Amino acid sequence: MKKVKAVLIGAGNRGITYTDIMSRMPENYEVVAVAEPIESRREYIRKKHNIPKELCFTDYKDLLKLGKIADIAIISTMDRRHFEPTMTAIDLKYDILLEKPIAPTKEECLEITKAAKKNNVKIVICTVLRYTPLFITLKDIIDSGKIGKVISINHEECVGNIHQTHSFVRGNWGNSERSSFMLLQKSCHDIDILQWLIGKKCVSVQSYGSLSFFTRENAPEGAAEYCIEGCKYADTCPYNAVKLYLDDKENGWFRTTCTKLQGPTDEDVKKAISETQYGKCVFKCDNDVVDHQVVNMLFEDDITVSFTMNPFGKGGRYIHIMGTGGEIHAALAGDTPIKCYNYLTDEETVIPLVGKDGIAGGHGGGDEGIVKTLYFYLNGEYNGDCIPDIEESCYNHMIVFAAEESRLMGKTVDIDEFLKK
Repeated sequence: MKKVKAVLIGAGNRGITYTDIMSRMPENYEVVAVAEPIESRREYIRKKHNIPKELCFTDYKDLLKLGKIADIAIISTMDRRHFEPTMTAIDLKYDILLEKPIAPTKEECLEITKAAKKNNVKIVICTVLRYTPLFITLKDIIDSGKIGKVISINHEECVGNIHQTHSFVRGNWGNSERSSFMLLQKSCHDIDILQWLIGKKCVSVQSYGSLSFFTRENAPEGAAEYCIEGCKYADTCPYNAVKLYLDDKENGWFRTTCTKLQGPTDEDVKKAISETQYGKCVFKCDNDVVDHQVVNMLFEDDITVSFTMNPFGKGGRYIHIMGTGGEIHAALAGDTPIKCYNYLTDEETVIPLVGKDGIAGGHGGGDEGIVKTLYFYLNGEYNGDCIPDIEESCYNHMIVFAAEESRLMGKTVDIDEFLKK
């Protein structure tokens, strides 16, 4: 199989994560160019992959003006900057690894899908849960018939209270006008994985959710605007930015994100938490995305699914799959094993799996899994069923958009009718 050459557009956390994994597979991948406006990030990629300076750009347009110089374009810009570079890369016949979501609007998702099919371009969306040992094992158990026909699934995404405030209150995805709504940005992972596990179409969807806690009305009386100003609640507040970003020297994810720098100093962090939302009281930011949501789905064959996204806890993903012949309990949370119970034999099978959820944990092995799988897929040697084509990914995004319409309009949404619109 041939080595896959890649160009990177957007060298934030996700872009660096995928290309760092590629750097550990030099026989399979070579990153040959980068486009990233922030110098320290761009320089990190240049040095990591020994890229000539003439192939390092601040603007993706200058990179793509070179035409097709690699096999694949990795596009990991912010959500609202997915559409234009993706459409240009499609026109150049690049295959694409595209960070989730496909795009922040259903119209852009559909247009990208249509263009990819027209140009015979492979687009792999980074719904990385499909590539974790946990969910691959769950899919195998379901498909084997060990628990009979699936009847119902309860699935929880426990975002974690600190992750919520970092990313979805203070951070890049807290305001839907800057990025996308919460269910799309954070949980298109989960809607996608549920549809994949079931293997059937969604019939209808109903959703409830709101922003209830992280609001100015809930700020403690006399709380400082910025934590670094000496808030009187500093010692008792779990969201104290000084402790989270400045005092914790080991949390590279938080420190690089808040400063937008690779290898930031304490002075860089102090500046960030003094001048940006990363240092603001979590009750006084401009966030508008929900801080809890439930989605009920009816799939073909009367399969019911309940999905909950909630940050008020430590974090992790938990799933209970109920079938006519047995049930499964599993979690993407530390060393929690899969437990599969058979009604007929009254026996429980325990499958040990270790995987930590979230960015810091590599999404339970999903980040590395998608990069490894992608290599075989692009070389025409992949025989598994983890990778969806762009049409399947787009369909699962449409379920998410329908759920958000249900939440906003207070009604059950028929998926076929939604798609006809």
